[in-house]
Amino acid sequence: MQTSSRLSHGAPFHVGFRDFPACLTDTVVSLSPAEQTGSLGCIGWFIVIISGMFTLLLFPFTIWFCLKIVQEYERAVIFRLGRITDRKAKGPGIFFILPCTDSIVKVDLRTVSFDIPPQEILTKDSVTVSVDGVVYFRVNDPIASVANVSNADSSTRLLAQTTLRNVLGTKNLSELLSDREGIAHSMQFNLDEATDNWGIKVERVEIKDVKLPHQLQRAMAAEAEATREARAKVIAAEGEMNASRALKEASIVISESPSGLQLRYLQTLSTIAAEKNSTIIFPLPMDVISHFMKK
Repeated sequence: MQTSSRLSHGAPFHVGFRDFPACLTDTVVSLSPAEQTGSLGCIGWFIVIISGMFTLLLFPFTIWFCLKIVQEYERAVIFRLGRITDRKAKGPGIFFILPCTDSIVKVDLRTVSFDIPPQEILTKDSVTVSVDGVVYFRVNDPIASVANVSNADSSTRLLAQTTLRNVLGTKNLSELLSDREGIAHSMQFNLDEATDNWGIKVERVEIKDVKLPHQLQRAMAAEAEATREARAKVIAAEGEMNASRALKEASIVISESPSGLQLRYLQTLSTIAAEKNSTIIFPLPMDVISHFMKK
């Protein structure tokens, strides 16, 4: 299709739709399920009118097919001739539908929890561990959960497994064992962002258990035991050093008072006698022993 016009100088020019940029001619607009409720068309409205007339003619009997009830925790998405009739799901309570043209899909809004099966994961530092968890989610947009995904529950379960493997694959073993809360928050953010178009709200993610290989458990136990022994030796050495300093100070004090040494001898004898020993050792001063050695 061509359109023609003239410039101010009188020269004609031709403009075709091919001359426009592709961004102006080939624009595709993606609408949400709530915005895809369009007209039914002439045939569609004709079928709806016939269905309404049929319902009115057989009113006493068709009333049982027109009335639908949904619970407080449910919402109903109504399809009329394959199209979503309203931008908001129906319920809770009672509402009317046309029995021949309308169909409903009930969506449960309660929080659902499921266990993530144990996943064999290779961490960033090349350690194989088995990790499982639990996810809590609920349907936030009933229309999106019906129109955008065939099975929101199953899709969320599968996505949780892959998200767990992807997130833990970027963590070291030490981070996996010590930062479970941070890993859970990261998984929740990724899951919530991925399932937003499905009308799913991920409320909570928890890491349940981290299973290590038996050889790695023994190696970690041996490492922890060696660390504790080394710390105990350091503490004992520090105690010996402090004791030697105290003994040095005590010897200086005793050397200044010769009678203090005799009092120390008597205190030692009193301590030994209190234990009911049959043998008592009398400590003698070195100067007395040296006097006998000279003779």
